[in-house]
Amino acid sequence: MIINQFKLIFLMSFISYSSISQIEIKGVVKDINQPVSFASVVLKDSMNNIKTYDITDENGAYTLETDKGTYILEVSILGYKELKTQVVFENTQTLDDLLLERSTENLDEVVIKNKKRLIERKPDRLVFNVENSIAASGGNALDALRVAPGVNVENDAISMLGRGASRVMIDGRILQLSGQELVNFLSSIVSSDIKKIEIITNPPAKYEAAGSGGLINIIYKKGIGNSWKNSTTVAYNQNTYNFFNLTNNFLYSKEKVKLSMSVNGNAGAIRETEDFVTKYPNGPWDARINGKQQKDNLSGRFSLDYDISKMTSIGAQYLGSFDRPDRKDKIVSNIFSATNKLDSIFDSSGKNYSEINSHLYNVHLISKIDTLGRSISLDFDYFDYDNKLKRDYIVNTLSPNNDFLNINQAAINSSNQAIDNFSGKIDVEHPFKLINLSYGAKLSFIRTVNDLVSLNTITGTPVFDPILSNEFEYKEDVQALYLNASKEIKRKWRMQAGLRVENTIIEGFSKTLNQTNKSDYLKFFPTFYIAYQKNENNNFSFNYGKRIKRPGFRILNPFRTYTNSSTYSEGNPFIQPSFIDNFEFNYTYKEVLTTNIFFNTTSDGFGTVFTADKENNIQAVIRRNYYTGYQVGIGEIYSFNKISWWESQNQVFLIRYESDFDKDLDAKPKNGFQLYLDTYNTFSLSQSTKLQVDFFYSSPYKDKLLDYGERYGLDMGIKQGFLKNDLQLSVYIKDIFDTGSMNDIVSEVDGVEVNYSSNYSRRSLRLSLSYNFGNKKIRVRDRKFGSDEERKRTDQ
Repeated sequence: MIINQFKLIFLMSFISYSSISQIEIKGVVKDINQPVSFASVVLKDSMNNIKTYDITDENGAYTLETDKGTYILEVSILGYKELKTQVVFENTQTLDDLLLERSTENLDEVVIKNKKRLIERKPDRLVFNVENSIAASGGNALDALRVAPGVNVENDAISMLGRGASRVMIDGRILQLSGQELVNFLSSIVSSDIKKIEIITNPPAKYEAAGSGGLINIIYKKGIGNSWKNSTTVAYNQNTYNFFNLTNNFLYSKEKVKLSMSVNGNAGAIRETEDFVTKYPNGPWDARINGKQQKDNLSGRFSLDYDISKMTSIGAQYLGSFDRPDRKDKIVSNIFSATNKLDSIFDSSGKNYSEINSHLYNVHLISKIDTLGRSISLDFDYFDYDNKLKRDYIVNTLSPNNDFLNINQAAINSSNQAIDNFSGKIDVEHPFKLINLSYGAKLSFIRTVNDLVSLNTITGTPVFDPILSNEFEYKEDVQALYLNASKEIKRKWRMQAGLRVENTIIEGFSKTLNQTNKSDYLKFFPTFYIAYQKNENNNFSFNYGKRIKRPGFRILNPFRTYTNSSTYSEGNPFIQPSFIDNFEFNYTYKEVLTTNIFFNTTSDGFGTVFTADKENNIQAVIRRNYYTGYQVGIGEIYSFNKISWWESQNQVFLIRYESDFDKDLDAKPKNGFQLYLDTYNTFSLSQSTKLQVDFFYSSPYKDKLLDYGERYGLDMGIKQGFLKNDLQLSVYIKDIFDTGSMNDIVSEVDGVEVNYSSNYSRRSLRLSLSYNFGNKKIRVRDRKFGSDEERKRTDQ
């Protein structure tokens, strides 16, 4: 049935583009002395929408195809004043020559300076221009996300402030990863390869409905027309340990061909620490984890686009990552009596030997059907992810005096995770006179296998342990259709409504337990947007969207994994997806001050629960559906650029968290307020010297099962340009006072309190040197077109 619907979409899109009567307009652009080549000739309707365009040839000639009607004709090119005139077309004709007047400025050479704000607010998203950020210089995609406004990156979680976990896209294509796997992949992308990051709190129907915290779209740099450019960056990062980074990016664009290639390598390590304090009735347990995490990685990207004609382009893209994140760790668990006297110690030492390889392949086609804005795009993606991990560890029981008592646990665990995803999608843009429509369809097929083999090594001889070994297979098929309609009324009102339908079929099979779990559901996800521009200084908007949060593959695996004989973690194959309703209102004044109010509700919410057996001092980490959640927030976002040498982006939010728990959960909801603020400041000390000062603050707050401690961080950096800014040296110190990490996270379930803190080398120093070269002063035909697509998700 879905396949037939997919075919119907194709059929509809082409039927709608049947013969249309159009007229042809020809002419020549000149100055007083000669024809003007490479000038942009644009035809706009009464609502300022571009209907068609052309670039003049070497003789100054242009040709436009359009319908009969009244239009605004605009002609522009560097070195000349813009020409704008109203025209009426009734039939095919040749216009009188269009004469351009030279600008009073002398242009010895064409040098384009386009200084964008670090952060831009658009109706449906926030844009963070990474290429303007000193904080992101010499880092990776995670470093860029950490300084993106409203985005929170902690350990293996990426979320939006007050909205929950976010999905990540690369050039509009959703990644098939989450959790630690997503973090590993983003660590392989260098920030110098990123143009901007779009933060979309309430995505339109075109995008997948998954993700309670909206979508984060990472957009790569693309080459300027008829030019080539190479950028090489070397960076040194110092924390407790250190690591080096070497990156090279190459961009090439020549007439119909656009090519980009990049390669990136990392070598070194960072320190990771975690603290757990579990307060049992008969005495607390205090566990401290100290790890050395390797950051050895090689990654690359290749992208090629070719314009078959003025109306159609095809392209292909490859992203590859080869990661070797080996790890050494030591875990010391101090076990106290009820009188707080040290009773015994669990002393654990372990090594991880990891090999993670991923490959993402994409081919796409974008075709403009006519000059009225109708277009169709096709995307086919294949994603392959392999994670091989071998962990060798031993847990010794010691006396309070550190005397050896016995071996509590010792094993060599080998795990294999393989994920394969294929997806295909079609998107159609179909504007009419009264309304603009877009519609499309997508098919996605995911297969994953998790295989764990455990060898007991307590005796010194490895012995297969069938109880701790496991093999789990997971399949997920999603078929989706969407329809979106937008309308602009008298340039004051803009409205958009959409509906996405997703049919999901899931099957999980545990070979170890011989247990199969199947599920399928058909869900509807409406979206609605309305915007009102009262005048040039006052803009209002409201939007609504429904989204889904699906459980990750690991969460659905029912197998139980032990850290030691008293602590284990297990999945739950019966977890159901949760659904989120998002409401958002924005008011923007003079494009510098935005008031944001949002309200979110989550039904059938699921998450991690720390439960405990108080009698036997056994802690279990489980996953389950257990809450209904509510979040409401108000924020102010202010951009300051009144002083030529100081640019500042600031935001402050007050958020209220509330939740209701299922009756069978022995815990009380923790409700409360959070105050969050941040400020990003760039000071231009000279034309080639910039100083960056950033600060954030998050107050203590309560949400669902957890209390969160206070956090704040001060970052500073400086960037110095040499050789006309082609050579750039930057120094950035992050979290100077080491106060920005997660701390004092408290949970209390079944009468047992757990306090957790972590620090993954947040405080660090990065020194980077970049050199750019290439032919950057070619007069070009500036064609600004594009379509971005997407992909889907996986592991958690």
